[in-house]
Amino acid sequence: MANLKEIRNRISSVSSTMQITSAMKMVSAAKLKKAQDAITAMRPYAEKLTELLQNVSATLEGDAGGEFTSQREINKVLIVVITSNRGLAGAFNTNVIKQAKEVADSYVGKQVDIYAIGKKGNDILRKTNTVIDNKSEIFDELTFERVAEIAEALTEKFVTGEYDKIELVYNQFKNAATQIVQIEQFLPLAPIKSDVPASTGDYIFEPSKEEIVLTLIPKSLKTQLYKAIRDSFASEHGARMTAMHKATDNATELRNQLKLTYNKARQAAITNEILEIVGGAEALKG
Repeated sequence: MANLKEIRNRISSVSSTMQITSAMKMVSAAKLKKAQDAITAMRPYAEKLTELLQNVSATLEGDAGGEFTSQREINKVLIVVITSNRGLAGAFNTNVIKQAKEVADSYVGKQVDIYAIGKKGNDILRKTNTVIDNKSEIFDELTFERVAEIAEALTEKFVTGEYDKIELVYNQFKNAATQIVQIEQFLPLAPIKSDVPASTGDYIFEPSKEEIVLTLIPKSLKTQLYKAIRDSFASEHGARMTAMHKATDNATELRNQLKLTYNKARQAAITNEILEIVGGAEALKG
């Protein structure tokens, strides 16, 4: 059994760790509320924009999406991997990185590159894959304007033929304890399929429907990427809050066990001292 000094040191160490994890949990809980409100407020807009694009596109004939829907032979693929800049968030980053590697491995014989958004994904994936860029600074000031610049750069890479397909891999926020890894095709735009008949009301389109679609598509792509990053941002804080909550509980349990061990060791030491004193007194009597 460890001596009393060693046990006291371990109790002190575990208590310090528990204070750190508890503080991190509270910080993440505060940030989660703001991030959750942002993604919750944005989803209806993103869904309505997609619905509007589908409704107008469904009434058009031919290739209404222009260069954004160009279906080419897939030889070069770009995977946009959205992770966090910091760890201590459980399996948050690990799940996305694992899924990104599986997606990359599925394109056998193709050129597959990584576009990292988040330091953790960049640091790990560059060891095994080609990372062409890293935008980890986006989380320092997460705004639609800054994300729109990334979306424009990705769109340019597709339009110019630098890549034939672009996919997003990220964590979708469900609740503080649950994050769902998502794989979304960013470009080319997938053919619009809907069981709901397109609206055929007597509308006057100004400008033409074709021009409206070509205007909506870039806006929709920027919104899609912004929603994905916002989802990942909220998921990160939810995962970290949950991980730090579990770590605090484990530290509390370990500290209580160490205190019990310490008390038992202290009682045993006191008992031994009493026995030695009694034994010494009996020897003097003899």
